[in-house]
Amino acid sequence: MSYAASALPRKKLPLGIQTLAKLREEGCYYVDKSGLAIDLIASGSYFFLSRPRRFGKSLLVDTFKELFEGNRALFEGLAAESRWDWSQRHPVIRISFSDGMLQSRAELDARIHEILQDNETALGVQCERRTVSGRFAELIRRVHERHGAPVAVLVDEYDKPILDNLTEPARAAEMRDGLRNLYSVLKGADPHLKFVFLTGVSKFSKVSLFSGLNNLHDITLDARWSALCGYTDADLDTVFVPELPGLDRDEIRRWYNGYNWLGVGVYNPFDVLLLFDSRQFKAHWFDTGTPTFLVRLLAEQSWFTPDLARLQADEMELMSFEVEQIGAVALLFQAGYLSVHAAEETETRELIYTLGYPNREVEMSLNRVLLPGYGVPMRAASLQRQALMRALRERDGLGMETALRALFASIPSDWYRRNPLAGFEGHYASVFYSHLAGLGLDLQVEDATSHGRIDLTLRLGAQVFLFEFKVVADAPEGHALQQIRDKRYAEKYLGRSATVHLIGIEFSRTARNVVGFEIETLQG
Repeated sequence: MSYAASALPRKKLPLGIQTLAKLREEGCYYVDKSGLAIDLIASGSYFFLSRPRRFGKSLLVDTFKELFEGNRALFEGLAAESRWDWSQRHPVIRISFSDGMLQSRAELDARIHEILQDNETALGVQCERRTVSGRFAELIRRVHERHGAPVAVLVDEYDKPILDNLTEPARAAEMRDGLRNLYSVLKGADPHLKFVFLTGVSKFSKVSLFSGLNNLHDITLDARWSALCGYTDADLDTVFVPELPGLDRDEIRRWYNGYNWLGVGVYNPFDVLLLFDSRQFKAHWFDTGTPTFLVRLLAEQSWFTPDLARLQADEMELMSFEVEQIGAVALLFQAGYLSVHAAEETETRELIYTLGYPNREVEMSLNRVLLPGYGVPMRAASLQRQALMRALRERDGLGMETALRALFASIPSDWYRRNPLAGFEGHYASVFYSHLAGLGLDLQVEDATSHGRIDLTLRLGAQVFLFEFKVVADAPEGHALQQIRDKRYAEKYLGRSATVHLIGIEFSRTARNVVGFEIETLQG
């Protein structure tokens, strides 16, 4: 669906702007989160929120700051103008690790002292203690005394020093211990605190990082705050109406929507703003941070990549993230490469989450970068992706087979000798699935029918392609296509699509390539 020209004037896009004052003073579009911010403040005092990078966390932190400091003029026309008590002001200690890379505990401690000094100067106090924990505790107490009101402590990118060093576990552990030394002060400072809010990408356990701060309320998976960061459908259709003409609204949804934390779903705000600026559907967010560490982790753990489209996990697996034992599921979810599609309560009251890709951007981009980890050279993947796309559009069975054979032939023989993935039964299907997912098409893994589950369904316009994979020892056996026939998988789509293509593919362990490719076309 495309939008006609809007009568509303276009405003400045808030690209890269992370402060409410600058955003409002420059007349930018603003999705009003001040009402939700006030609701959160009213509901408690200590909060933790995990959200992916570039999701508006810094702007949210700044919104809290402006509220507590009583800068009413910035909220004219917003929800907070009539709902906030502007007669009450609270001093704000703001801590952010967003700038620069820290590579040792000494550098971290030095940076913390710089941050504390900046706060002392801004708030008109001078601390005498020289240890990190002592100085922070003194700062909170002195600021309370100096301003006559309890303090709001806002911590942005609380985990960045750890995440920047994940490839060096010993160094990452040093960073964690240094940050724990800082954050542990908050529990004893309770009499001097009005509000505490920490946000970042990852979710470390209270035992490992927050050292007894058991009153810290994790709102990451709380439906009430699902839209605290990000843009909702309603936001796009009201705030950003002037930007919609000329763009396919459904494509915007397919590309950039789909993030959910059990409540209202949201769009990636960074993607939306870059789309409105460039007017091009691209992997704007993904391209700003290629997940090299994650790709290596998935390959080392021999992940069956089709599983990423439909994964189940309990809350412990979803939210546990430790330096010594980094779980792939937690990393995928917390970094924004998977999102919650559903949650089901078991008989023991435990929640089981169904995860999957949030949108086309992530599914396409992640699978493209996964292929080199599974042995396929990037250049070969790109060439054969183009060839496969042409073959699919032209319904050219021979072209599909040729492109797939060339794809697997591009994996160097030396890769098989030195890589444990070579013995992984799901390697061939993982490469094939990720190759197709990298096309950015409409795919469905384990597509359920009344007779069983189709390995992979691909929709391309009025065409439907049903794929079944088999791994054989050597010669083709013809079982893949026969299974599609025997299970009558095509019945689900006959009559609903112009054409249904049944494709059976067999991979040989010996030949390390496609040895059987059968295709049958049925008219809908």
